[in-house]
Amino acid sequence: MKRQKENQNLGSDWLDLEAALKDSSAALDLFLNNRFADALALLRPWKDQSMYHATGYSSILVMQAGMTFEPKDMDAAMTSLGESLQTCQRFRKKTGIVESLTNLWYRQPVENLTEEEMHAELCYAEVLLQKAALTFLDESIISFIKGGMRIRNSYQIFKNCQMMEIATKEGGSQKSTHVHFRGGVSMGIGSFNLMLSLLPARVLRLMEFLGFSGDREVGLSELREGAASSSLRSILSTLTLLMYHLYITVILGEQTVASGKVIYAQEKFLACIASQEEWRQIHHLCYWELMWAYSFEQNWREAYRYADLLCKESKWSQAIYVYQKAAILSMLPEEEVTKLRENVVELFRQVDGLKLRIAGKSIPTEKFAAKKAQRYSSSNPVKLVVPALEMMYVWNGFTVVGKRPRLMEGILSTLEKAEEQLQEDPNPSEYHLDDQCVVQLLKGLCLRELGHLVQAEICFNHVISSESNIKHDNYLVPFTMYELGLLYKQKGDISKAITVIENAKTNYKDYNMESRLHFRIHAALNTMGSFAAKLPPSRTPA
Repeated sequence: MKRQKENQNLGSDWLDLEAALKDSSAALDLFLNNRFADALALLRPWKDQSMYHATGYSSILVMQAGMTFEPKDMDAAMTSLGESLQTCQRFRKKTGIVESLTNLWYRQPVENLTEEEMHAELCYAEVLLQKAALTFLDESIISFIKGGMRIRNSYQIFKNCQMMEIATKEGGSQKSTHVHFRGGVSMGIGSFNLMLSLLPARVLRLMEFLGFSGDREVGLSELREGAASSSLRSILSTLTLLMYHLYITVILGEQTVASGKVIYAQEKFLACIASQEEWRQIHHLCYWELMWAYSFEQNWREAYRYADLLCKESKWSQAIYVYQKAAILSMLPEEEVTKLRENVVELFRQVDGLKLRIAGKSIPTEKFAAKKAQRYSSSNPVKLVVPALEMMYVWNGFTVVGKRPRLMEGILSTLEKAEEQLQEDPNPSEYHLDDQCVVQLLKGLCLRELGHLVQAEICFNHVISSESNIKHDNYLVPFTMYELGLLYKQKGDISKAITVIENAKTNYKDYNMESRLHFRIHAALNTMGSFAAKLPPSRTPA
């Protein structure tokens, strides 16, 4: 704080780029050590004079808004982002009207920029991207279009910065602050390439038509380079890589570095909760993970505890939280649910009314939950079969549980009991066949993860052969075909695996969570395409 007072006494001209970067680095350290208010306090006095103070300050407010979903936090973040864009704009190279119009859509790298002007381009692109992200939370189509244009503009500026970096590298000597520019380019270009590479082919083709490109290896390489540097943004590149490897790949169904050490994970999440109280939304992230960690163990009582906390405290997705809470309670004996003073039927009936809309569209997982909960809306509700295990599949938790055979065997035992109950049901409902197919899909997953491939294939084929009789769960057949394709891959029959997965991609439309499956298919085919290329010609698919 002494340094901050000295800066104020010396005036705005004294706070040069190097001093701004040092302050921003100190604020980032405070933020990463859970001292959020202190980080904001350090950045606030200079946010109208320094591009880096402005960018750091608004970035923290954006994270806060994204965690709370509170209108006042959203408004504060949007206001700060607008002010940050103005601050960054003052440091950017001034261009004439003709040049500005020419470069509106196809910006060309501006030559002879000063070091400060180059950093201003980078900060402007980062703030613009954050503003686009918040804009998407508005329900109007106009906001959706605005957000898309801002993302495109941000991407073009990052590409320009990359060209500046190449030109500067070829030019020889660089200032001490340039490492931070280079690190920012690596983070921006790397993140864009990585995220775009995850898109299904049909979406990626559209994005490429609009001027975007996405190469996963380029993205990972840029982020690794940024993470290894000594720049301000190196830790942010590292966190992006961690997010990709620990979360995105799990959701997409790819092989991951997850080890399935559930008890160790529980200890770490509890330690994280105990580390700070200022941003309780970080607790909510931990509650979500703890809910799943206990669900993997089928410790439904503890899983319920964290699902209940999410329902009471978090605004991210009340529809999912309430559905998840009801689904977990459905796994407990009825007498235990009564002791908890919960009403499962009433919880399921709340789900549809809690759905959010982002950019005018419902969230796919919320739509899935609402449709599953519909069977509780009648005067004679029909119970869901193993709904918590079904949601575990939706979030691809079986990939994690597969690392621990003992846990997988426990889940398989639960599914076999559910299978027996369905077979013995004297009064099957209209959902009976759908429920049987849900159990067979999940049972097949367990058997495949345990290495019982022949039995797993029988389960998957049972679902696929029931296609014409499935009435409600239209996601079952395409998802099962995808899982069957992965089974063939595990057996080494890459050609058959690709054929089955391509069938799921091409011949099925308008089912629940279609986009989620297309993301998984895209990832799987990319992997198998690389693998097939290494096989002898006789084993390579035509």
